[in-house]
Parts: sequence; C-alpha cells; structure tokens
Amino acid sequence: MTKLITLSQAISDFVNDGDTLYAAGFTHLIPFAAGHEIIRQRKKNLTLARATPDLIYDQMVAAGCAKKVIFSYMGNPGVGSLRIVRTAIEKGELEWEEYSHFGMITRLQAGASGLPFLPMNQTGAADLEKSNPQIKRIPDPYGGKDVIVVPALNPDVAIVHVQRADKNGNAHLWGIIGEQKEAAFAAKKVILTAEEIVDESVIRSDPNRTMIPSNIVDAVCHVPFASHPSYSQGYYDRDNEFYLAWDKISEAKESVEAYLNEWVYGVKDREEYYQKLGAKVQDRLKVEAKYSERINYGKY
Repeated sequence: MTKLITLSQAISDFVNDGDTLYAAGFTHLIPFAAGHEIIRQRKKNLTLARATPDLIYDQMVAAGCAKKVIFSYMGNPGVGSLRIVRTAIEKGELEWEEYSHFGMITRLQAGASGLPFLPMNQTGAADLEKSNPQIKRIPDPYGGKDVIVVPALNPDVAIVHVQRADKNGNAHLWGIIGEQKEAAFAAKKVILTAEEIVDESVIRSDPNRTMIPSNIVDAVCHVPFASHPSYSQGYYDRDNEFYLAWDKISEAKESVEAYLNEWVYGVKDREEYYQKLGAKVQDRLKVEAKYSERINYGKY
C-alpha cells in the first residue's frame, strides 16, 4: 500500500468545509502549495490555526476560506502587519483567538498527548487572559503559585511540509524545527507534502531525523518548491522580495484579487506555479550544498 497521491486529491479527500486546519511550519517549511490548493478548491468556513499565521493565512482569508483564526503573533515577518487578517478582525468579519507562542504549542502538546488541557507557568502576557476566556488560571494542587492552563487543540487536519518522505509517510525534516511534530500527532488527519519522495531505506538510514512516522499520516504528496515564498532548508532560500511585495499587494482589494487570479486560480498546480516564477527567481533562491557530518549508527 502507498499513501502517495496528488495534492489536489489530498485536499479534496481530507479537507472539508468547516474543518479546523493547522498548516504547520515555523519560519520555513510553510505549506504554501497546500494553502493555494485549498483556495483553488474554494474550501469555506475553515478555522485556521497556526503559530505565526504568515502570508498563507492572509491569502486564505482574502480568498474567503476562513471563518476564524487561532494564532500566536500575527504578522508579515520582518515587514509589518498581516493587513487582510487584521482588517477582517477589526471589521468583525473574522472570529479570532490569540495565544502566546508557548500557549499555542502547549495546546498542541495537550492534543497530541490525549489530555484535555496542560498547565503553563505564568507569563508576562496577562492581557491575553482578559481577551481570551480559553486561557484560565487554576491553583497549583501542590501548593505553589497559580498556573495558566490552555485547552487541547486537535485540528481536523494538519498539513506538514517536509524535506523528504517515503511513499508511506515516514518523514525527515531538519533546520528550524517548529510545531510540525506536535501538530501532526494532535490532528485527526495528516497531509504530508514533501520536496522529495525517497526510498524507505533512506529514511531508515537516519531514524533520529524521522519526526513524522507513517502511522499518523493519511496522505503523502510529492510537491517540490511547496514552501515558496517561505524556504525549505537545503533546497531553496526564503523569497524576502516577495514578503516585501505582499505588503504592497495586500494594501488594496483589487491587487489582492489580481494576485490570486494570476498565481492561484490561474495555475493548475505547484509545478506550473514554479515554472511561472521564471529562471531569474529560481536562480536567486538556489542554495549551495552544505552537508552535516556523517553519523555512524553502528550495527543494528
């Protein structure tokens, strides 16, 4: 049996209107290709959960996919605000819940552990408690100071992008590791997109790098360049020029619609998107190989 299917089929089969969706990845390995496919299939009424929503949720909200966002820190990294998400919240058009980064990860850890909630130390983000009734304080049963508790987050679907995976969904990822593992274990369904599909022997050669095991994965999709304009460590760089460009694009409804029509609805898949970027952008984002030292696992 293989779990290898197209991204279009995976989104069609596993993402339903009204679902809670978690697109994982912190700084890099952000699954933009999956987000674009969700837009292309015109999924609706989604609750979009993510630490640092990034541009992908700005685009999905602009396309009318979302009814709610659950997040920690919302912004165009290094540039400014997510104009579209922020405006929708301020106009009362989008429901929202905000947490600290650690609060979001703790919610996923609780969900992955099968627990109803988990405690946290008190933080400096006391104002979040006032605006989010999901964040509560309870007495320490052992007599210490009160602790913060947050409820488990169990998304209907988690989408995780990785550098390489086998056809069954055993996946390697490296570089900045975000909440991919926690999101995958907390979710009811997992869609995996990968820069490369490799033989199982490659995965078995470095078991400590297998962050996502096949038994929790529902679909595996071979989608090179799936993170753009984010980056995939070792494959291509972050497109900082696009992050700056999006700040201007997102200023007006007309320019946002033009972008979506050209770069999402106007291409059939990620391969066509990649070719449309052109050789100049492709060359600019290339990275030189820099390998880690070999690991000797010995006999096993």
